[in-house]
Amino acid sequence: MKVVIIGGGVAGLTLGLLLKKNNIEVVVNEKFKEMTTRGHAFLMHIDGWSILNELNANTEIRLPGEEIGAFSLNRQDGKQVKRQKLNLWRCIKRKDLVQFLYDLFPKEQLKTGRTFSHFIYENGKAIAAQFANGEVEYGDVFVGADGGNSAVREAILGAVTYTPIEVKEVVGICTNEKLGASHQNIFTKYQSCTRGLSFGMIPVSEKDFVWFMQYSVAEADCDQGCSPEELKAFCNYQLADFPPVVTELLQTNDFSTSYIWNTRDFGLLPKFHADNVVLIGDAAHLALPFTSAGTTNAILDAKKLTEKLLSLYDVEEAFEAYYDERQDDIKKHIYLGRELKELFLNPLSVDGDKMVVPLISKREDKDAHTEKLIDIQYFTDPICSTCWVVQPLLRKLKLEYGAYIKIDYRMGGLLPSWDEYERGPITKPSDVAPHWEEVCMIHGIPLDGDIWIEDPLPSSYPPSIAFKAAQMQDADLALLFLRRIKEMLFLEKINIVDMAYLEKAAFDVGLDSARFVHDYENKAQEAFREDLILAQNMQVGVLPTLIFTNLENEQIISKDYQEYEYLEEIIHKLVPKATKRTFNTDPIFLFTNFSTMTSKEFSFLSSRDMEETNDILADLFDKGFIDKYESKNGIIWKSKLANY
Repeated sequence: MKVVIIGGGVAGLTLGLLLKKNNIEVVVNEKFKEMTTRGHAFLMHIDGWSILNELNANTEIRLPGEEIGAFSLNRQDGKQVKRQKLNLWRCIKRKDLVQFLYDLFPKEQLKTGRTFSHFIYENGKAIAAQFANGEVEYGDVFVGADGGNSAVREAILGAVTYTPIEVKEVVGICTNEKLGASHQNIFTKYQSCTRGLSFGMIPVSEKDFVWFMQYSVAEADCDQGCSPEELKAFCNYQLADFPPVVTELLQTNDFSTSYIWNTRDFGLLPKFHADNVVLIGDAAHLALPFTSAGTTNAILDAKKLTEKLLSLYDVEEAFEAYYDERQDDIKKHIYLGRELKELFLNPLSVDGDKMVVPLISKREDKDAHTEKLIDIQYFTDPICSTCWVVQPLLRKLKLEYGAYIKIDYRMGGLLPSWDEYERGPITKPSDVAPHWEEVCMIHGIPLDGDIWIEDPLPSSYPPSIAFKAAQMQDADLALLFLRRIKEMLFLEKINIVDMAYLEKAAFDVGLDSARFVHDYENKAQEAFREDLILAQNMQVGVLPTLIFTNLENEQIISKDYQEYEYLEEIIHKLVPKATKRTFNTDPIFLFTNFSTMTSKEFSFLSSRDMEETNDILADLFDKGFIDKYESKNGIIWKSKLANY
């Protein structure tokens, strides 16, 4: 089989390399005689660049670009409204990526100076591609990878209806060493709160930035053929009231290399092929730039099309399977782009909390619409040592009985202040230190009581309020946040009353840390008070307290530390037919699902004794699957495999 690819951009070259790697004859045809630098740079998710890394295996050719670790969204006055961690995104100069692909691709299989004209058909099938320079390329399968204005698409499927151009984007790339030092690995965006206007800057190296100015054409416009001086004046005028960092970056820009991009899209096509001709990348689907998904999607197209051509004997069947696998994601990106465009054009209708971060996938809450047979009200506290040692039990309960239970986390308010605290023998901070050491010895879960001597916490209220702020954003991430601040306290001896540590923990688990701080100072205070009132009304005097309630409103209460079998008994009393689910105890599975585990936790969840546990964990550490933090009284293992 010979595959003829029309278009030598990222999509076409990636497909060509994937096919060549699988010993399929391929020819890539590009209309330009030399590589174009148009496009400047783009963001790419690991879904895309992990595929590219497969292509340069066993070579010395390095994938270019800079990993982007954070997104900062700000108002035009510089006030930050969102700050969120980005996982596995990379910014790459277009010319560097195309050069990377060119260096890997055999030169004799790349034909330049070929502008597609039409197909030559025989018996209803394309047998050759005719080019405007008179050259002809024969083949068995033809792929249109010739961009959003695809001539191949028009030849096989007809014209598409583009959406009107309502937003334009000025794009440039410049060098600024000073800003490179202060904005390293951060995608920074400034958004007007009164009109459709924004400015973004993304580092592509230690000192180079790609920048863009998005603007509503209904409010302002610059002629497509304007001079560099006119374009510079237009940008400076539009961005005059934006922060000084914007002006500082633009001062280092060469506007003769900048250009205006007309943004538009078209709806999902009913198919991506006709007979033995198929489309990939922007030729097959075009989304607005707000999603930053175009390049990643083009590379995913190349990967999926290659897989289908290799696994299915019939070409048209392979094309249909490729479409079926890609259409849902493509449709989502098209509609997300349109949603983001509407928010951009109508900023007055959106407050800061509801502004969307386009680079972060929305996770689906699988339990959100499922009624559980048992509701568990769990009263806990971030500094409660017993609440820390019951963590393995709750994890196992969720793994085995997750189909039946829903756990609602409530704050119990363990320590208002030391002036108001007296529980048994504990009356002052120094009394807590030996108590924690005793809990550690009894349960085998590491705690370091020295913090109560070195840097005692005055109250548990600040981290409790912080949990409520996290909970307001995302219930699942809030649990990761609670876990993280407990690790900081119990093992790392970090005083989690300090907002700087709380904000960092929120950012590290994927929460919007700017919104987190805002909610902490406002709505979370009242939410915490509501938890305290509920705890008082339900006569919660001991932490942890778990209140199990079934659909018939039958209720059983568990207080303090109880063995796992006791919690199972409660479930079976409330739902007699409940059966536990067998879960995978393989170490890789557990460390894929849990980002951290203590040794005792792994032992308990995997049903292994401590000798075998220690051998397995040491082996995983030596192989680089996990990392570790060693505290005075034990180790916590940090996964490099976790899904979150």
